[in-house]
Amino acid sequence: MNKSLIAITVAAILAGCSLAPAHKRPDLPVTQQWPAGEAYKPASPLAEKRSASEFGWRDFIGNERLAQVIQLALDNNRDLRVSALNIEKARAQHGVVRAERLPHLNASVGQTAQRVAGRQSSDGKGYITRQYSAGLGIPAFELDFFGRVKSMSEASLQQYLGTEEARRAQQISLVAEVANAWLTLAADQERLRLALDTLKNQQITYELAKRRFESGATSGLDMYESQSSAEAARNDAAIFRAQVAADENALILLAGTRVPAALLPQGSLQAATSIADLPEGVPSDVLLRRPDVVEAERTLQAANANIGVARAAFFPSVSLTAFAGSASNELSGLFKAGTGSWSFAPQLNLPIFAGGANRANLEIARANRDISVAQYEKAIQLAFREVADALAERGTLDERLASQISQAEAAEKSFRIHEARYQKGAESYLNALVSQRTLYSTQQGLISARLAKASNQVTLYKVLGGGWK
Repeated sequence: MNKSLIAITVAAILAGCSLAPAHKRPDLPVTQQWPAGEAYKPASPLAEKRSASEFGWRDFIGNERLAQVIQLALDNNRDLRVSALNIEKARAQHGVVRAERLPHLNASVGQTAQRVAGRQSSDGKGYITRQYSAGLGIPAFELDFFGRVKSMSEASLQQYLGTEEARRAQQISLVAEVANAWLTLAADQERLRLALDTLKNQQITYELAKRRFESGATSGLDMYESQSSAEAARNDAAIFRAQVAADENALILLAGTRVPAALLPQGSLQAATSIADLPEGVPSDVLLRRPDVVEAERTLQAANANIGVARAAFFPSVSLTAFAGSASNELSGLFKAGTGSWSFAPQLNLPIFAGGANRANLEIARANRDISVAQYEKAIQLAFREVADALAERGTLDERLASQISQAEAAEKSFRIHEARYQKGAESYLNALVSQRTLYSTQQGLISARLAKASNQVTLYKVLGGGWK
């Protein structure tokens, strides 16, 4: 019987051919090259052809404080922790399904006791019989001739691998979210400093206008105009102070723990920004390596395997139950010579009529496969659109930033001239007020433009499937 058990095990390992259709990656539903036009920066003919996925996030993030905050998030973020636990769960689920491809071997020891009625015994008093048994058994093992269990195992494997890709995508998104949150905090800190500096200057101007009014040198109009401007700056300072606090709270949530003050942005946004440029001219098939796209392809492969499961239901299934051991009516004689016993029970199950259930299940599996194909293609199209949008923004940001710098410089010169003329009494405060508000607005716009440029680099890193290690 031992040879029979070995033969069954070998058959279990070697048997089984999959009825699932061979996986064929759908054609790329987008063009090979990124869009071109006035909004896009032309790629240099000497552009580096490395993919963003080849850049680890530490190579991309040049600011050490920001890098340490990102590491805090990778260690403590709860969403990322859930993704890691989902991988462990999917791995265990795959282990359960994979185990069905091998025969299960159970050891059993038992006793059966039965009392015989008195009238059935010679003395009329009745008696008790006992039967002892011990052995090894294989319960209902399916010989996978048509690959049903194999296809189930393949589907669970692809689902497990898909959860790993989901975690990679989550990590890349987390790196980008933390970087953008940290940069936004730096920008709002600079906006707050600008509002406080403006408030300080407006208070000085207001005191000057007030003294002139009290001395009768000017009307109350200049004083009230300067007071209004000072209060507007005070209002902006309060708004940005609250925004900075909200930015810090958002950063703490992403990091999953308290962020030390030493790791927060210091100085201006321009000084805090240190992000590597990404290579140009990479073809759009780089999207096939984006984790979310790979996850969609894993889902498609799992759907293909499920078609194999549904097809196998149309064919006979063979299961084996076997037992080998010893049996005796006395415990002391359980393993003596002549007590050996065995049983072998093959079973053939041939589907004849199921009311169309098997065909319906096959149609469901095929529909799920077609849905997965459409979702895979949609994932690529969405990724292409995200990259194209980021590239369009990238192509116009340099011009936008240069314009904001020039505008801010011109506004500052205009304000200085009007302010000097007002302090000399050569003109009313109205002209100085208008130019001051223009300067303040352009300075805020310059901060926004610098933030947009830094955030665009982070977005490109994310949508190109930036390296996650």
